[in-house]
Amino acid sequence: MKHALYGMLLALQFLTRLPIPVACPWTQATRRWAIRAYPLVGLMVGALLACVALLLGQWQTPSPITALVLLSLWVAISGGLHLDGVMDLADALGSNQPVARRWEIMKDPVVGSFGMLALVFLLAWKGVLLWALVHYQAPLGWLVVAPALGRLAGVALLVLTPCAQPSGLAFSWQQSLGRRDVVLALLPLLLGALFMPGLWVWLVATALWVVLVRQALLRLFHGINGDMVGATIEGGELWLLVLMWSWWQFATV
Repeated sequence: MKHALYGMLLALQFLTRLPIPVACPWTQATRRWAIRAYPLVGLMVGALLACVALLLGQWQTPSPITALVLLSLWVAISGGLHLDGVMDLADALGSNQPVARRWEIMKDPVVGSFGMLALVFLLAWKGVLLWALVHYQAPLGWLVVAPALGRLAGVALLVLTPCAQPSGLAFSWQQSLGRRDVVLALLPLLLGALFMPGLWVWLVATALWVVLVRQALLRLFHGINGDMVGATIEGGELWLLVLMWSWWQFATV
């Protein structure tokens, strides 16, 4: 129980900007529980977003303002942690260079034009999709699960895909992890699916996203690193928002 509690606190410290003044031990057990808690942290973020959306709806706030507030809060609460991975990956892919050079570009702390474009378009698409979902009164439950499913995608990629190099934070995490940790990370969402049947659709969509991203990264980079896990989380959230809007727009509106 102690390891699980420390793991949850580690996940909160790593994935959010919430002030948690607790020195958590960095052990194999706490790392495993931290990874298992990723979707739980995502559910907390999503629940906060849904509560803010509900409150702004009660105040009859215009949909564009609501969407911008939600997007700003979404980025602020995570400190933009995973956006760095999106930019690094975009710079590497946009370079059209051999694999070795792509890895050098990913390690370069300077953000290039492709990275900036990726950041702008990612946030723009997220904001517009949030606007559409708010405007058409899509279920707030979708907003709760999207951050959780995005983080589940990151966990699955980290556990199921080899690191390209035997170093770095992702490699350090991997040494403590196995397939069982993916199953345990999935449990809160499986329980949620009992009360929200539509969640099964988004779980399948998340699994498809992980398969596609894993294949692409193995082909293009021969492995992963921490930046790619972060980019998978951000991309997974956007992927789900696109599918949610598409379903709501074409199947119900």
